[in-house]
Amino acid sequence: MLKKWFVTTVGFALIACSWAPAAFAEQKKTQQIDLAPNAKSAVLLDAGTGAVIFDKNKDERLPPASITKVMTMLLIMEAIDQGKIKLNEKVRTSEYAASMGGSQIFLEPGEEMTVEEMLKGIAMASGNDASVAMAEKLAGSEQAFVQMMNERAQELGMKNTHFVNCNGLPVADHYTSAYDIAIMSRELLKHEAVTKYTGLYQDYLRKDTEKPFWLVNTNKLVRFYQGADGLKTGFTSEARFCLSATAKRDGLRVIAVVLGEPNTKTRNAEVSQLFDYAFSQYTNYPIYKTGDQLGSFRVSKGEVREVPLVAKHPYSLLLKKGEASQGIRHEVQLDPNLRAPIEYGQQVGKIVVYKGSNVIAEYPLESPVQVKKAGWWKLFKRSLGSMFSS
Repeated sequence: MLKKWFVTTVGFALIACSWAPAAFAEQKKTQQIDLAPNAKSAVLLDAGTGAVIFDKNKDERLPPASITKVMTMLLIMEAIDQGKIKLNEKVRTSEYAASMGGSQIFLEPGEEMTVEEMLKGIAMASGNDASVAMAEKLAGSEQAFVQMMNERAQELGMKNTHFVNCNGLPVADHYTSAYDIAIMSRELLKHEAVTKYTGLYQDYLRKDTEKPFWLVNTNKLVRFYQGADGLKTGFTSEARFCLSATAKRDGLRVIAVVLGEPNTKTRNAEVSQLFDYAFSQYTNYPIYKTGDQLGSFRVSKGEVREVPLVAKHPYSLLLKKGEASQGIRHEVQLDPNLRAPIEYGQQVGKIVVYKGSNVIAEYPLESPVQVKKAGWWKLFKRSLGSMFSS
C-alpha cells in the first residue's frame, strides 16, 4: 500500500548538471584511476548526498585502529543533542578507563573532566582512556556501550562492521570497512559542532593546574590542507596507518577514508590527492542550509499536536563541473498520518529532488524530538475544546 505524503513544493532553477547520472558515470571512470595506490582500501564520498566518487576495495573488512572512535564520538554527539548529557557535565575516570594503554591523555583514577574536555581528548589526542571514560558515562560499562555502537552501525546500514571495544585497541573480531567508516563519518558530520574539536590543531587540558596537558591533533591535515577540519587518524601494527578525513571548500564537503597505508607521509599525501580530485571535478548546489525552516508535522494523539521542523544539517546536490542542466525543483513531503508515540530520529518525511518528472535524489527527514502519547485526560480536554470551538 502506497503511503501518502503531505507535500510542500519549492521550485528553483540552477545551472548545473543532473546529480545522479553524473555521479554514477564518474564513479565508473574513477574505478580505472587509482587515486590511493598504496592503501589497502579507500573511499571518496560526498558528505552532502552520500554519493561515492571513488572507491578501492571499499567493502573489505579490515582493522580500523583508532578510527573506531568516529562511532564513539557519534554516540557522544547524539547524546548531547538529545539532552542526555551536557558539555559542562563532569565525567569521573574509573580505574579501568585509566588503565588503557596506547594513545591517552593520562587520566588518573578518580580524575574528573567535563564532557567537552573528554571530547577534545578523543578527537585530538585519540585518548583511549577518555573514550572508555565516556563509554562508561553513557552506558554504565564499555561492554554496554559497544553494544550501542554495534546497534547504531546496523541502523546506519554498516554491513561490514563489528566493534569489540570503543577505542580501536587491537582485539580479535574487531573490524570495519572503508565504506562503513565513510558512512559513520558522514553521520558524525551532521553534528556540525564536532568540527570545533576535530578541526583544532592544538589546545590544552588541565589548563588551571601546574601541569597543563598540551593537545596536538594527530591529523596534521587540519593544519596543512586548506579546508580540512577532521576527522580521525588510526594506527596499529596490524591496521597500519589509517585516516578518515574531511574537508570543505566553497560549500562542498567531502570525506576521504584510507586504510592500510605504509606510513603517515603516504597516508596524508594520498588523502590530499583524493581531496584535490573532488574539489577540481565537483561542486554542489545547496538546497537547504542548517537551521532553515522546513514546515511542521502533526502528530495524532501526541502530547504536542504539531512539531516544527528545521534542517539539522545542510542538504545539497553533488554536481559535476561544466555539465549544465535546468528544471531542477524539490519538495518537502511530510507524512500526514503520524501517530504518537514518535521516537527521536524517526522518519517523518523526506525531501525529494526532481529533474523534470524524474526523481534524482531523496533525503529522509527525521523527528528532532520524542513525542509521547498524550494521557486520556489531555485527550479528553482536547476533544472538549474542539467541540466548543466548532
